[in-house]
Amino acid sequence: MSSTIWSVDEHLEDILAAVSPLEPIELQLPDAQGCVLVEDITVQIALPPFDNSSMDGYAVRTSDVAGASEEFPAVLTVIGDVAAGSGKTLTVRPGEAARIMTGAPLPPGAEAVVPVEWTDGGTGGGPAATMRAASGAPEGASGEVRVHRPVEARAHVRARGSDVQAGDLALEAGTVLGPPQIGLLAAIGRATVKVRPRPRVVVLSTGSELVQPGEQLAAGQIYDSNSFALTAAARDAGAIAYRVGAVTDDAETLRATIEDQLIRADMIVTTGGVSVGAYDVVKEALSSVGGEDESGSGVDFRKLAMQPGKPQGFGSIGPEHTPLLALPGNPVSSYVSFELFVRPAIRALMGLKDVHRPKIRAALTADKPLSSPRGKRQFLRGTYDEESGTVTPVGGAGSHLIAALARADALITVPEDTTEVEPGTEVDVVLLG
Repeated sequence: MSSTIWSVDEHLEDILAAVSPLEPIELQLPDAQGCVLVEDITVQIALPPFDNSSMDGYAVRTSDVAGASEEFPAVLTVIGDVAAGSGKTLTVRPGEAARIMTGAPLPPGAEAVVPVEWTDGGTGGGPAATMRAASGAPEGASGEVRVHRPVEARAHVRARGSDVQAGDLALEAGTVLGPPQIGLLAAIGRATVKVRPRPRVVVLSTGSELVQPGEQLAAGQIYDSNSFALTAAARDAGAIAYRVGAVTDDAETLRATIEDQLIRADMIVTTGGVSVGAYDVVKEALSSVGGEDESGSGVDFRKLAMQPGKPQGFGSIGPEHTPLLALPGNPVSSYVSFELFVRPAIRALMGLKDVHRPKIRAALTADKPLSSPRGKRQFLRGTYDEESGTVTPVGGAGSHLIAALARADALITVPEDTTEVEPGTEVDVVLLG
């Protein structure tokens, strides 16, 4: 245990200096969602790959429909159907039209598409509202169509390569793959991509007093909320998270549990048992893990100049030097610590450029001045109102007030040298979510 008091920034810098992005792997598109691309992706085929119709209607030559009107329609011979995905080609000659569906390739000879609403739909009646399904027209797409309006060349035609051209840069390295990016990769024919994988984070809560939700509480017991909150927070940060329910206050059991979990962990997060009590089992279990036999391993337990969340532990354990962050057990302390230290570390493992939550300035609204301990950076739960640019504290300064945390969407930061904040003062605010 170091006797030095660390600042929030020093502790975070120490963590980020020790955490390197995970090695890239090739993943199938569905598995790559949420991952960071490590290669530039260039387009191999143009999109769309051929001139195609943007409407249901008739592919025509423009000279055949010049001057067409309701009163004097152009009458064209229908030579057949061009459906999306059909490989057969028809050639449109003078005086002819091909019935064409949205997305179908423009046939040779045709210069434009007349929407079906500008025609009689081949029925011999007035303007058509829709196209008859092929199955509803037993005679097939034959006969004549009356066209009531002229069209210009290329009307209602999506040009080949109008979305992207072959050789274009589709996505650059560093892009986070969300649904539109996955869609683009599929559209240009990529089945796999090289990405940094989502980190596997094991969350482990300690404490003999903890009971799993759904079970009966006995005297002196409480429900284990931390492991659920932090597992959800790790997923929200982009990780694949595994929750290990409460481990009893026994150093040997905890050490064995952590060693068992190393096989599936890129990072381990523990909560509870890090302060100075006689039962602070995480400290007891981890001060010797790795230690002598693994150079560079070991966990350092620290006091930070912050409230809540003064006791923190950080180090690496096991043969792979897996990062381990030991957070305090109070629910609010553990969640605030997660936001400040674990979330940026997860984002760094993912290889993201920006690992931090957005920070803004907002005016404090409160009934009375906020007090803050000298020499400590205080983080208060708050709700931020974007319209008025104000932030309002929720709950008190206690580190156990979990109900207030559920209503908060921001952390109000009070600097180390400030002991009182008057209502109306501009404060730093970290936006959560």
